[in-house]
Amino acid sequence: MRLRHTSTAIALAMMAFGLPAWADMEAAKAFLDAEIGDQSSLDRAGQEAEMQWFIDAAQPFQGMEIKVVSETITTHEYESKVLAPAFTAITGIKITHDLIGEGDVVEKLQTQMQSGENIYDAYINDSDLIGTHWRYQQARSLTEWMAGEGASVTNPGLDLADFIGAKFTTAPDGQLYQLPDQQFANLYWFRYDWFNDQKTKDDFKAKYGYDLGVPVNWSAYEDIAEFFTGRDMSYAGGPETGVFGNMDYGKKDPSLGWRYTDAWMSMAGMGDVGEPNGVPVDEWGIRVDENSRPVGSCVARGGATNDAAAVYAVTKAIEWLQKFTPPEAQGMTFGEAGPVPAQGNIAQQMFWYTAFTADMVKPGLPVMNEDGTPKWRMAPSPHGAYWKEGTKIGYQDVGSWTLMKSTPVDRAQAAWLYAQFVTSKTVDVKKSHVGLTFARESTIQHASFTERAPKLGGLVEFYRSPARVQWSPTGTNIPDYPKLAQLWWQNIGDAMAGAKTPQEALDSLCMEQEKVLERLERAGVQGDIGPKLNEEQDPQVWLDAPGAPVAKLENEKPQGETVSYDELIKSWQ
Repeated sequence: MRLRHTSTAIALAMMAFGLPAWADMEAAKAFLDAEIGDQSSLDRAGQEAEMQWFIDAAQPFQGMEIKVVSETITTHEYESKVLAPAFTAITGIKITHDLIGEGDVVEKLQTQMQSGENIYDAYINDSDLIGTHWRYQQARSLTEWMAGEGASVTNPGLDLADFIGAKFTTAPDGQLYQLPDQQFANLYWFRYDWFNDQKTKDDFKAKYGYDLGVPVNWSAYEDIAEFFTGRDMSYAGGPETGVFGNMDYGKKDPSLGWRYTDAWMSMAGMGDVGEPNGVPVDEWGIRVDENSRPVGSCVARGGATNDAAAVYAVTKAIEWLQKFTPPEAQGMTFGEAGPVPAQGNIAQQMFWYTAFTADMVKPGLPVMNEDGTPKWRMAPSPHGAYWKEGTKIGYQDVGSWTLMKSTPVDRAQAAWLYAQFVTSKTVDVKKSHVGLTFARESTIQHASFTERAPKLGGLVEFYRSPARVQWSPTGTNIPDYPKLAQLWWQNIGDAMAGAKTPQEALDSLCMEQEKVLERLERAGVQGDIGPKLNEEQDPQVWLDAPGAPVAKLENEKPQGETVSYDELIKSWQ
C-alpha cells in the first residue's frame, strides 16, 4: 500500500517539475488506493475499468497542456488540488485548473464570446447561463458533440440520466449545453437546539399564539426574527447578548444581485406558476411569448420585475436586514456573510446556501455538538404573501462544464476528458464527501451518505426528498445573463443604501433590462429566439389579466404559520 502511495507522490512530483509522468494503470491504482477506496458508486473492478478507458482515450493528447477554470468553492478546490494532478498522472494530459471569483468566471467567458480568443479550454460556469448559451450558439451543444467530434472521447459509463441537474442544462431545443459538476441549494437554516428548548417554545407561543417551528410563510419568519433578536439565550447554551434573528448581506457588490435573482423574488411570490421556472413570467420578472422570446420586464409590457410582489420582496429584505441582523452585515458580501451563522449567535437564516455546509460542520464550532452532530438544521425556505402553490420556491446552483466553439477541437476533446473524470462515478462520491455539492443520483443514494446524514443537518434528506425538484437555477427566459445580472446589484444596491425606494429601484431595473432586450432585438444576434418586446400598455391591463404581474395585496402579513422540523422530515420519507 505504501509503495502505491509513493508512486502517486512521485508521479505528482514529476508533474510539478515539468517532467513527463507515466500514463498507465499503476498511477490509476495508486490514486484509487490512496484517494478513493470504497467511497465510489463503482466497485473496484468498475473503477479500474473506468480508469483504463480514460488512459486509452487520452493517448492522442498526451503531453498536451490544458487550462480550465471555475469559481472558488470547496468542491472545485478539491478538483484543482487533488483531481487535476491525479488526472495528469493517469492520462499524461497536463491540466491547470484555475480558481477565480464567480464574477470573474462570467467575465472571462464573456470576453471569449466577444473576442473569439480561446482563453480557457473549458469552463465550469453556472447553468444560469443556459438561456445565453442557447441563444448565442457560441457554446457547443454537448448532445451534438457527444455524437460527433467528441464521440471518441465520451465515456460509455458517463450515464447522463444519473445527473440530477441535466434538465437545467437542457435548452428548449432539447439539446444539452452543459454537464453538471456540482449543485447546491438555497435553503432555510436554523438553530434546531434553540427551537426545541421548552422555555424558548413556551415564551414564543405566549407572545405570538402559535408554535415555534420551521416557518412556512414570511410572516412566521419575521415573528421568529423579532423574537430572537436581542434575546438572552444563555439558558440554552447560547450567548447572553448579541443574538440576532436573521442573517443576510447588503453590500453593493455583484453578489447582491445573485441574492435576488437566485429566486428571492419567486420566494416572495413574484412570477408565474411553473417548474423548473415560472411560465410565462420567470423569477427575474421577464415574460416570454409562446416561442420563448423575451417580450418585457416592466409591468407595462407584461413583466413583473417592478410589480407589487417584487416591491414586497425587496422591502422585506431591507427591513429585516436593518431590524434583525448584525449591523455589520449591511456592508458584507455573500462570501463574508456565509460563515457568520457558524459563530453561534444567529437563530435563523432564510437565504442560506448549502455550499456552506462543509464549513458549518467543523469540530469545535459553537454550532456543533461534541458527538459531531450539528446544533442546526436546514429546511425548505418559507414563502411570501404573494406566493401560490406551484410557484418556484427556491434556487439551486448548478456549476456545469461548458465547451466553447472558439476552443480548437483537440483542446476541447482533452478538456472534455478531464470534465468527465471529475464527474465520473469513480470519483463523485469522494468528491461529494469533500464539498457536499451533489450532482449524481447514485452518489446521493450511496450508503456512505446514509451513514453520514445525521451529521449534515438535513442535507442528505433534502436531496433524497421529492421536494428538491422545486429548487432550480435561472431558466431560459434570460437571453444574456452577464449583461442583465449586473443591472440587479447596481439598482437594488441603490435601494439597500436608501438612495431610492424599492419601487423606484425596481422601476429603474426593469427599464434597464428592457433596454438590453431592445438592443439585442435591434442587433438580431439571437435570431428568431431573441427578444421581441411587447408594446407598452396601461399597466392595469396586465394587472387585471390572470397570473403575473400582480397588484398590491391589502394584507401583506397574514397569520404566521410553522411546521415541526421532525414532522417535515417524516413527510419527505
